[in-house]
Amino acid sequence: MSAGATTASAAARRQRASWFTLRRAALLVVLAVALAIVVGLAFAGSPHRLATGTTIAGLDVGGLTTTEATRRLEEAAKSVERVPVRFTAPGFSWDLSATQFGVRVDWASAVELAAAEADGFRPVRGFRRLRVRILGAEVVPPVASFESVVDFKVREMAKVLDRRPAEPAIERRGLRFVAVAGRSGRKLDRQATATLLVRTLGGLERGAMVALPLQTREPKLGLDDLSPALESARGAISGPVTLTAGETRLRLPRWQIATLLRLPARGRTEIGFGGKTADAWFAKLQKKVNHPPRDATFAVKPGGIEVVPDKPGRALDVAGSVAAIERAIFASEPRLATLPLELTQASRSTAEARQMGITGVVGSYTTTYGGTPGRLANVQLVSELIDGALIPPNGTFSFNGTTGERNAAKGFQDAPVIINGELQNGIGGGVCQVSTTVFNAAFEAGLPIGKRTNHALYISHYPLGRDATVNYPDLDLTFTNDTDSWMLVRTFVGAGSLTVNLYGAPQHRRVESETSPLVATGKPPIERTPDPELTKGMRVVDVVGTPPRETSVARRVYDANGELLYENNWRSYYVGEPTKVRVGTKPKPVVETPPASVEEDPGITEKLPVGTGEPAATAESTPPPAGR
Repeated sequence: MSAGATTASAAARRQRASWFTLRRAALLVVLAVALAIVVGLAFAGSPHRLATGTTIAGLDVGGLTTTEATRRLEEAAKSVERVPVRFTAPGFSWDLSATQFGVRVDWASAVELAAAEADGFRPVRGFRRLRVRILGAEVVPPVASFESVVDFKVREMAKVLDRRPAEPAIERRGLRFVAVAGRSGRKLDRQATATLLVRTLGGLERGAMVALPLQTREPKLGLDDLSPALESARGAISGPVTLTAGETRLRLPRWQIATLLRLPARGRTEIGFGGKTADAWFAKLQKKVNHPPRDATFAVKPGGIEVVPDKPGRALDVAGSVAAIERAIFASEPRLATLPLELTQASRSTAEARQMGITGVVGSYTTTYGGTPGRLANVQLVSELIDGALIPPNGTFSFNGTTGERNAAKGFQDAPVIINGELQNGIGGGVCQVSTTVFNAAFEAGLPIGKRTNHALYISHYPLGRDATVNYPDLDLTFTNDTDSWMLVRTFVGAGSLTVNLYGAPQHRRVESETSPLVATGKPPIERTPDPELTKGMRVVDVVGTPPRETSVARRVYDANGELLYENNWRSYYVGEPTKVRVGTKPKPVVETPPASVEEDPGITEKLPVGTGEPAATAESTPPPAGR
């Protein structure tokens, strides 16, 4: 056979072999497709039931209809909604239930999602369900809750769980300093915790404890970072330090230096002189070194008044002193520190006091007083409150504004005081002794009087028509400094007298006054009190009252040239004090008279009343009315 024939025969054989391979491959494909269709049809199952192997929230719902699966899930959720789950962290635990947070699960949506994952045309559905049967399908249902309640609970947990990392620090142990290592901290992952709470309580499993997600927080510093400070602390107590502040000289021993150091802590690496102990030490040092400035004041002298010069003070410069001490204690030699001082100036200098123009007496008045210890104490106390009051040019003095409220907290005591037109005991009795004296000093000085009120009752030991009552805050006494200079109020309390002087620039005014007589404007009121010890018809006068009365005071003020400046008139109205009468209410006795000897009717008797006359009133002793 020739070579050509051989080649042709081989090509034919190869063609037949290739054709056979293609036919076999096609047959295998057809068989595979047929097998897949058969398998898909075999596992397709009912489209109305969930695939076997389907679980929702851990509950197997395979083979159930969507309605059955939804009902079973809802029943399971209902049975555990009040059953708590224990959430834990090291050293803490919380038992929480779904009802506390309003956890709501959409079980129907979860079932629909599970059904859709294994749905489709019948062969395709079969393969999907086969995959679910082999690998399983867990569906996480959508969960809702009361977000504000969840957030509140998470914040509450974080408060007790969160812990800052402790940075390394230097501690003092007597005269020895040691470096202490830091400690890790922790922080609750709030977002993850909120999600964990809702997901866990929305599930159906109960009984297992759930760990809360915590994050570890490490210190930023290491022990090596404190080595320089540790060396400085040991050097600071190598010996005592001598301090000088003006005339004051102190020696700081080693043990005291150790207590006054501010050591590294809470992430600080520097060391210095300070801290609470050092602040307390500086406060004591300031009491020794500091001298407050003294304002220029006014001293009364025979015939007038003079300026007492101001005196500057001094104060320790704390910041400068800290720097000086630190230089001394952290240096090897010399261990000496001079603490800087600052001069402090007075608020009112001598020159300013002289410019105020207070050179002599402008007005003065003296009243006498007595009474209970409480009244005497109140006069003394309120006199001290107004003593030294300064009134600028064209300024107004207010008695209430100067003294403030008179109460027991300020030391005022009970004493006789007029309340609603009657003499009673009350806090501050005696204050009006001072206000009346102040009024008369301003009256005699010829100053404009703004507010003045007379007492409700007439008080004989005050100048007629020139009394002045006050009551905080409604009744005030005011007058105006109408001069070009400042005015100073001074009070002088004696054993039984009170003097008020007004100092300023003497104006040499002439004051003329005229007081009208005190006249009655009605009859005394009568206050009757039933007395069962007195027989009807009897009256006893215990106190003889006084009628309501009035008076007036006219004042004319002339300047040094005789020109009329002011013309005023003050009218005073005083209520009457009642006459107090006890009226008998006891029934009169009935006395039987002996029978008369009458021939016509010897048995006739007659009852006659006895004691029908009104007996004379008992003698009375009426003390003069008192005032504040």
